This record gives sequence, C-alpha cells and structure tokens, in this order.
Amino acid sequence: MRNRLAKLALAALTAVALVGCGGAKESKETNTFKIGMEAGYAPYNWTQLTDANGGVKISGSSEYAGGYDIEIAKRIADGLGKELVVVKTEWDGLVPALVSGKVDAIIAGMSPTAERKETIDFTDTYYQSNLVMLVKNGGDYVNAKTLADFSGAKITGQLNTFHYTVIDQIPNVNKQPAMDNFPAMRVALESGVIDGYVTERPEAISAQSANSNFKMVEFTDGFVTSPEDTAIAVGLAKNSPLKDKVNEILRGISQEERLEIMDKVIQNQPAAQ
Repeated sequence: MRNRLAKLALAALTAVALVGCGGAKESKETNTFKIGMEAGYAPYNWTQLTDANGGVKISGSSEYAGGYDIEIAKRIADGLGKELVVVKTEWDGLVPALVSGKVDAIIAGMSPTAERKETIDFTDTYYQSNLVMLVKNGGDYVNAKTLADFSGAKITGQLNTFHYTVIDQIPNVNKQPAMDNFPAMRVALESGVIDGYVTERPEAISAQSANSNFKMVEFTDGFVTSPEDTAIAVGLAKNSPLKDKVNEILRGISQEERLEIMDKVIQNQPAAQ
C-alpha cells in the first residue's frame, strides 16, 4: 500500500501516444484479467518457486506470485469470470504498463494519491495501514516510541515512495540514500549499514516474522500522513469499464475477511521473503 512517487510525466506521455495509435487495448476482449505487480513486497506480494498456498504463475516465468494482493486479485478475477494473469513489473513501470494496456489493473500495494489520479483511476480502498519503522532487534532503537527517538539515526526508505519523503519529519535524522527494494533494505539493516527503514505495518510484521533479527517499532507520536497515503486500491486505466464491477466485488469482502486474509498470508509467506 505504499504511497510511492510514480513517474507520472512519462506515463502521461505514453497515454497520449497510445490514444493516437490505438495501442491501449484492454484484455476485456479476452477471457483474462491481467494484473501488474512487483511480486517483491511481502506480505502484499512476493515471488515463490511453487504454487503453494494459492500461488499464481507469473506470466512468462517458471515462478509464482503469492501474497495479499494475489488473494484479492483472485477474488476479483473470479467475480469478473476471467482467468487471472500476473505480469511481474518493476514499480516504476506499473503505471506505464497500465496506460499502455499491457495490464488491465495494478494490484500492488499502491496508494490512490491525487498525483496518480491525474493519470489513472482507482477503485475503493481494499486495505488501510499505517507507517512504522523496522529496526534491528536488540539494537539502539528497539525501544523507540517517537520520531524524536530516531534523532541521529541512519534511516532510509524505498526509492520513489512516500515512505522516503516522510523521513524528513524526523528531527536531526541522518537520512540515507533511498534503496531500490525491500530485500535490499533488509540486508542493509541486518548488516548495520542503516539503523532502520520506514515501512508499513504489514510489511514490518512480515519482516520480523521471517527474521528474528528484525523488530517493528510502532509510534506513539509518529509520521503525519493523510488517509490516502496509507490506503491501497486497485489502479485502473482512466474511464475503465471494470471500475464499477471491481468495486462491487470489493464491497463483498468484509473488513473481517480482509484482516483474516492478511494474517494468513503473513503466516504462509516463504521465509526468504
């Protein structure tokens, strides 16, 4: 559900070009529902070697995708009466992939920010979280409760994400260069290159569940955010005919079931994630 800074200008230019050449063709003409995701942001989405615990084959790969986004996507595909197809795509390529018609939807922990809404549409929220910090278990910051407790700490976040921008709210923080992905940040944290990284609660729970060297810090006085910053929704092309139907399907998933799905995927995620 990350609120990340997508490369909207590039996506917008792509959209204009495709309108002229007729390239933006959704797979509504077929019996597939193609979704874009990183498959690298546990517990929302990850890559695994088998179809264990409901994993779905990644298009063009011998690997499978699992996680919360996959479980939601399966329900949407079933409701649409279509076959789910997962297209593994780097974060910065997700919006261009949607605009170009390479995928029908983005289901990848993406936040429905006002900036993104200039280029694509979003469904209703399907998960709401909050920002936390992941630190090394037993380290200097394991008992932190406020942003001020991280004064002087070496903190980072993922490149092109809202997580990275909020680091500036920490007084006297030693802000480190942004990193490409969460596995890289976990390695940096475990090795002591950084003292912590900004993330969302499900990802932090997932990380500490997979590795006892990690610990989630929840704040009594934390980051200032807006509701859209910590919400996740399905990204769709502008004026997509899928929007109303997808929203109808999402309304059929109760809040209790959404929480149960998240708890279950955290338990089932591969240890390496």
